[in-house]
Parts: sequence; structure tokens; C-alpha cells
Amino acid sequence: MHATTILAVLDDRGVAMAGDGQVTLGQQTVMKHTARKVRRIYKESILVGFAGSTADAFTLLERFEAKLEQFKGNLPRASVELAKEWRTDKYLRRLEAMLLASDGTQILLLSGNGDVIEPDDGMAAIGSGGSYALAAARALKRHTGMAAREICERSMAIAAEICVFTNDKLVVETIDKG
Repeated sequence: MHATTILAVLDDRGVAMAGDGQVTLGQQTVMKHTARKVRRIYKESILVGFAGSTADAFTLLERFEAKLEQFKGNLPRASVELAKEWRTDKYLRRLEAMLLASDGTQILLLSGNGDVIEPDDGMAAIGSGGSYALAAARALKRHTGMAAREICERSMAIAAEICVFTNDKLVVETIDKG
């Protein structure tokens, strides 16, 4: 998935999720600098970040919200049900996007391949700058005492220095462990 970076970091207080604001058209044109790719959903209790085609991401986000309503905010159950539908539905199967979701106690990565992955180290990233942000986050988490929010902010700044599809106009949201 190109043209964005989303990073989520879990610590003992909860989770922070950051997304850059860049929207590109093709490989050469920046259309917007301040898009909001990280949002609170389901009664403000779930954070979700998306990468990929904007229309596809919004379609998935809408479906995910419906699953969360159906399963009363149960993040793992809603995620698995969305992934199953995404993989088997003829229309949804063609969508090109990925989601990161967190309820403050866990982070899940959802993909159109039917994946629902909980990272081992409490950190996950998606998008073209995801690998850069994740590498920076792992180093900061292992070698500093920074909180999740600060790790997200600093890691995203590093990704923005390296990835041309990532900018430094961040949206950072946090949810405390419940």
C-alpha cells in the first residue's frame, strides 16, 4: 500500500496511533497535506488507521464500524468477521486497503487476504512508510523510556525524512487501557 504511513504503539498505559496527512495522486503529485487517516470509532473506544485507496479504505471502515456495532465493540470478533467477509465477498475482495485497529489493550492488522494479525511486540505499521516508522519505533521502545505517543511522533518524523509518500503533518490519537 502506497502513499501513507500509519503506526500504532502499545505500552502499559494504552495505545497511540499516528497517521501522516499526505494524499498523493499517482507517483508524482501531492493533492493534500492534512488528511485524517486515524479516527476514533465505536463510541470513541476504538482507534482505526487506514492505508491504500481512499474510497476502498472508507468502504472497509464503514463495514468495520457495522461489525463493531453487531458484536458490541468486541474488537477481535469484529475484526475476524470483517476479514472473512473481505476475503470471500466478490466486491470487497477487490478493495485495496489495509486497516490497523486498537481498543487500547491490543493492536490488530487487518488485510484483504483474510489476515487478522496481532503483533508480538505491541507495534504495527502499514503504508509505504510503515517499515521505516516501525523500525524507528522498535528502536525507541527498546532503548528509551518514551511513552507510546512520543514514540509514534518521533518514529513518524523519521519515516517522513525517508519516505516520499509520508509527510510530517500528523494526526495522533490515544486510548488508555480500560
